[in-house]
Order: sequence, then structure tokens, then C-alpha cells
Amino acid sequence: MTDLIIIGAGPGGYETAVRAARQGLNVTIVEAATPGGTCLNEGCIPTKCLCRSAEVLSEANEAAVFGVLTGSATFGFDLATAIARKDTVVAQLVQGVRGLLATPGITLIEGRAALTADRKVRVEQSDGTVETLEAKHIILATGSETKFLPIPGAHGRDVVTSTELLQHTAMPRRLCVIGGGVIGMEFASIFNAFGAEVTVVEYCKEILPAIDKDIAKRLRTSMKKRGVDFHVGAAVTAVEELAEGSCVVFTEKGKEQRVEADVVLMAVGRAPRTAGLGLEEAGVDFTPRGITVDADMRTTAEGIYAIGDVNGLCPLAHAATFQGYRALRAIAGGTERTADLSLVPAAVFTVPEVATVGKSEDELKTAGTPCHVGKAFYRANGKSLAMGSDEGLVKLVSAEDGTILGAQVLGAHAADLIHEVAVLMSVGGTVEQLRTAIHAHPTLSELILAAAE
Repeated sequence: MTDLIIIGAGPGGYETAVRAARQGLNVTIVEAATPGGTCLNEGCIPTKCLCRSAEVLSEANEAAVFGVLTGSATFGFDLATAIARKDTVVAQLVQGVRGLLATPGITLIEGRAALTADRKVRVEQSDGTVETLEAKHIILATGSETKFLPIPGAHGRDVVTSTELLQHTAMPRRLCVIGGGVIGMEFASIFNAFGAEVTVVEYCKEILPAIDKDIAKRLRTSMKKRGVDFHVGAAVTAVEELAEGSCVVFTEKGKEQRVEADVVLMAVGRAPRTAGLGLEEAGVDFTPRGITVDADMRTTAEGIYAIGDVNGLCPLAHAATFQGYRALRAIAGGTERTADLSLVPAAVFTVPEVATVGKSEDELKTAGTPCHVGKAFYRANGKSLAMGSDEGLVKLVSAEDGTILGAQVLGAHAADLIHEVAVLMSVGGTVEQLRTAIHAHPTLSELILAAAE
């Protein structure tokens, strides 16, 4: 018997394990694959490595604009080298996670876990050994897996998921991305910079359907100028194999269209990883959208909690971590203040970047909530002009009393800028407080100040 069993060693699982151990709990954490979860091994970190490769390549090709003369109009690019660097970074971070899981009080078991009817955890290890564990509390943190469209050819020869594309060492000449969400847009941006012909096919009327429409449209326009071809409001009906490559068949404005590609990326979202967890046996309610939980991440089964992608609340690594902390507080009976889980910053690492926190203008208008929107444009900011990154804007959304309700940023370093607003929102901050906070000049942070003005 141990105090806590955590199934899944992604960000939510391992961060919660470390905090629990530091609070004096004995923790057993079970992982079926590599510690670090999807984010570290197949998602956030690997894609950011390729984003950096794309950024360096773009800067090299634009060096002459800044007076840097290389003697050549373009630079060469080797995808295999970029993938190898990515693998090195990931391996280093995995070792770091393993180090964290060596914290006194934590036992890591590598194997596949499932709940049993008597509220125990059955673990099958890779060598076939089966072990049954028991704990006072259990946290499910099994993450998510790639969705596939239910169409002919969805699992065809040239169709890959983001996981597989991250292992590709041969540069595709033509890439078709099915899905204009976060994953699809990041890969479209990366491979466009690498020199591939990229086509994005999105079912909704606009890319990034969960993002402010003004921001999403501006991003699509920007990426189109860089050479990415878009088909929005288009329903993919099949992927057909050709002698060379494949053909994505879709319907747009009532007409059937076709796009040929060497590689087709299936990026239509992710689904909670619940299969084989024994949820029914343990009395844990769930739907296709995820495991049902309350505000403290409790499931319908006593002593069992669910955090991260598997509960379907917010598919972000940092959200999983703070949900884990919320569950741990409930387990320990604590009363300390925890993070507001409705204020989760999000970022899309395209070129230019997108970042958001809180409510958007679209959401507030739909809800009939009066709001004020302040905007500031990168083209009017001294630092962005000096950087050669004058494309983008900041939107600051506030209530009639000045309370900040949300912010959206499109442009260079958006993922960093958004946190100034996120921190202020976490303490109920106002536009007036932003206006009276002196910002250094020249900086991109002045865009936040300008939007408040």
C-alpha cells in the first residue's frame, strides 16, 4: 500500500509526483512509454526544436536585409541534421525527468497500467511481469492520442501523424496538412520555412477555430504571403494513393477538389487516451470527450482523480500540471490558494506566433457581455521595426469597469508577451493598472502598454 499512484508520467504526472513526494507522500508513478509524455517526446519540445531550425534558416536567408553579406543568396538545409538535434534535446530532457522521478519517495514503474474492479492498479511490464498495486489515492494522467478522420485512405501509405512526421529525415517536396488547428498550423509553418510546398485543408470556416477570428485571419493571410496554400470550409472525403505520393480529395464550396502530396499530415485533433484503462470496471464515468471530473479533478469513483488531456478540459501540458496540483491539494486536504484554471495561457508557434489568455472579443460578443477592445500594432513599435518583425498586433479585452478579461497577441515573441497580461489577470488586474506601469523603451512589451492606452 502506498499513498498515491499516478498513471502517466507526462508533465501533469511527473510534476505532481515530485510535489507530492516533497509533501511527504509515498508515490508510485507508472508509465507505459518514455517518461515525459507526449509533450516532451512527441509534441511541444520536438516541434519547438524544429521551429528554431526554421527560424534560423529564415534569418539566414534574410541576412542581407540586415547588412550581413554571406556571399550566397540562400543557405542549404538538411532535415536529417535538424531531426538529430531535436532528438538530442529530447533525450537530454528525458534524462532530466528521470532524475526528477528519482526524488526520494517516488517509485517509477515502466509498464502498462489498468484499474481493477476492487480499485487497485494492475501493471503489466514489458517483460510480461504482472504486478498489482494499491494506494489510498489514484491519479489518471494518461494524456491523449491522435484522431483520424473516418474516411477511405486515412491510414494510407503516405499519411502520417505528427509523431511520425517528427521522425522524417527526408524532406517532402509537397506536404498536405489535414486540419488547421494548432498542430497543423505549426507543422505548416515549419515545413513552409524548410522549403516544402504546403497546403492546409481545414473543415471550419477559419483556421484555429478556437482563436479570435481577427487574429486567425491575420495569421492565415501572413502565412499565405509566405507561400502556404489554404482551403477553409473544406471537407476531406478521401486520401487516394498515387504512383508517386497521394492525393487528398475534399469538397469546397460544393465542388470536389484534389491536392497531390508526397506526405499527408493527419492533424484533426487528439482524443483522450482511455482505452484499456479499466474505467468501466472501476466505476469511472467518461465520454468520448474525456473522463468526467469535478473542480478538484475527482472522478465519479472514490479516491480516483483525472488530470490533463484525459479529462478533456484543456489540452495543454501546463494545464495538466496545475490540474495535478489542484488534485493534490484535495488529496492532502489543503486550503492553500491554487491557480485559476480558467486562466490558462496558450501559444501557437507559427510565424508569426499567436498567444492568448482569457476571453476573446468573439466569445464575449457571443455571450452578450459588453467589453472594450484596445489594439496596438507591431508596425508602430520601435523594437519590432528594429528587429524586422513589424507584422502583428495585440488585442486587450476589458470589462466596462476596466477589469482585464483577456488578451490575444499575434507577432514576434507573442508566447512571451502574453504572460504579462496573464499574471495581471490572475490578481484581478485592470487596464488602468497596466497604463500606470512604466515599460522600458524600446521593447516589445510596450505593445501591451499601447493596447491598454
